Amino acid sequence: MAVDSFTTLLSPADKIVDSAVRPLYWITNIPSRIQEWGKISGTSRADLEKNNIRLEQESLIHRGQLQRMSELAAENLRLRQLLNSTELLMDSVLVTEVIGVSPNPQGHTVTIDRGRDDGVYVGQPLLDAEGLMGQIISVYGGHSVALLITDSTHALPVQVLRNGVRSIAEGTSDYNRMTLRFVSPTADIVEGDQLVSSGLGGRFPVGYPVGTVASIAQKPGATFVDVEIDPSAELDRSRHLLLVFTTGSDRTRGLK
Repeated sequence: MAVDSFTTLLSPADKIVDSAVRPLYWITNIPSRIQEWGKISGTSRADLEKNNIRLEQESLIHRGQLQRMSELAAENLRLRQLLNSTELLMDSVLVTEVIGVSPNPQGHTVTIDRGRDDGVYVGQPLLDAEGLMGQIISVYGGHSVALLITDSTHALPVQVLRNGVRSIAEGTSDYNRMTLRFVSPTADIVEGDQLVSSGLGGRFPVGYPVGTVASIAQKPGATFVDVEIDPSAELDRSRHLLLVFTTGSDRTRGLK
């Protein structure tokens, strides 16, 4: 041991011994590998599917909560010197699943598997992992119907995350496009600006992503510019959604 510690005379022998012993390591690990294989093989498909659904729902909840981080950071920068500013709290949410889609291409509505029995109410905001989806318009015992923000009859107050400029976002009956109403040519809005809900009107919570400014154009002689928005939410793809119970409402429920 002393010779091996203080000299390199035994280095060739060390390599030979290591090569000879390595297969023994592999053999001694066989029982543990068989045990691990048995655990995996013994897990039923139903259990694997159940765990997968649970992980997807947990991921959806966490991503939904993280959506407000950028808005909270901007809000904190504006309000940190105001001692009496409103406390910013996260909202409670309830996971739901889309079980039906309107067959009318002009009417953007979806049916979800939560209803009056779960505390759902008319006007309740709905979002997916990326942004606002819409609001509840009809509630039944075990299901509800939601109107998406891209429906041509829907409009919601928004603001530019970069500078707080307010506007109204309207649906166009196109899942991939929305527009801003009455935008002045002098408004400080540029392509790539992120739009979030402003909270005005009290229907949608403040700070949730709505979309990104895709293009800005002004027609000759027009008083306002045409602003197109790419919605943040995957309105025609998302299956698992979140119902938002706004903080302070008597309908607020625990996180599920």
